[in-house]
Amino acid sequence: MFRTLRSIITHGIALALGFALGVYLLPILIEPDGPSDAEIVAASQQAMFSARFRRDLEGSDFLHWGEGQLSITEGRVSFMGRLAPGPDYRLYLTPEFVQTGEAFEAIKAQSVQVGPIKTFENFIVDIPPGIDPADYRGALVWCESFAMFITAAGYR
Repeated sequence: MFRTLRSIITHGIALALGFALGVYLLPILIEPDGPSDAEIVAASQQAMFSARFRRDLEGSDFLHWGEGQLSITEGRVSFMGRLAPGPDYRLYLTPEFVQTGEAFEAIKAQSVQVGPIKTFENFIVDIPPGIDPADYRGALVWCESFAMFITAAGYR
């Protein structure tokens, strides 16, 4: 009886640990190549706004962070820097700068999703037609699958 219970517990722990590692490592393993620094510089030449993602935000932690330079033009958002790896990242433009998940959830309905982020070092995301970055004040990276705040920056 004790041996069976111990086996169930140890196998359950191993299964949970394997699942958690898979969720964390799969995005890293399937990550496409990001744009080069030269491509980011070229994309940011016509920037209307710029901002900086920082690791030390209130809602960031050792698993959820971003650091680097964000540039916003009329048609795209480019980022030169690094994000903590994770699944299902989305870039949002927000009506105000927020630095926690709770604060973002309070304004998510007034925010606009620009698009998915598939790389963790440098990215360029095209802004869909009809979205004017001047109507917003911040940019935010959000993990849609787990409703987790990653990083944010205010640009106006």
